[in-house]
Amino acid sequence: MLTRERKAHILEVLQRDRRIVAKALSHELGLSEDTIRRDLRELAGEGRLQRVHGGALPASPAVADLGARKSLSPEGKIAIGRAAARMVKSGQVVFLDGGTTAIQVARHLDPDLKATIVTHSPSVAVELVDHAGVEIELVGGRLFKHSMVAVGAAAAEAIARVRADIYFMGVTGIHLELGLTTGNSEEAAIKRALSRQAAETIVLASREKLGTASPFLVGALNDVDCLLVESGLPQETILPYQRAGVTMIFT
Repeated sequence: MLTRERKAHILEVLQRDRRIVAKALSHELGLSEDTIRRDLRELAGEGRLQRVHGGALPASPAVADLGARKSLSPEGKIAIGRAAARMVKSGQVVFLDGGTTAIQVARHLDPDLKATIVTHSPSVAVELVDHAGVEIELVGGRLFKHSMVAVGAAAAEAIARVRADIYFMGVTGIHLELGLTTGNSEEAAIKRALSRQAAETIVLASREKLGTASPFLVGALNDVDCLLVESGLPQETILPYQRAGVTMIFT
């Protein structure tokens, strides 16, 4: 089997089974595990999958740049943003993450809402400028341009001085075994800091993130309170999470 054919087969198995076990695949194809691992390394380098111990998982498409991410599940993100916005009550202090779904949360907040939104995303802050009843606390730091959010020690220090009622968290990967992941270590650290300072953490879980993984761990699924998921997803997508006891709220 040619390298091109092996890689195509690996991607087909990954699409079908949602994971690759290197040892099992090597037995199936009659090849050494070293050969399979080399193919996995190369496919990971192309962004086609995420390597994990013993094999690989689907790579999250949500690690693309901000412009490209706007085209992923746009209707689902609007539905999630609208549902999250309805959860915010007057008088609350809310952490709102960066990203395309968080922008939808900002856009759908009740025009009569009076609350404080704390965000490390300039893009989210700009969305709220014309909202008369919302006080905006913009967390500063070094700008991570890929996601348009502030990261680093200055951001973490500012976050530690706030106690929020809710944190709406964005991630790029949501996986039952690997937990919540994202594409940058500093961004992951800021998400953990935000979650520690919030009474409740709700993950904005658009469909393309479920069952995928990214390189840097944010935390386990049991570290957060629930996943906010769009309605109408296939049962085979959501049942594993429900059976594992993960709380899911549907739009």
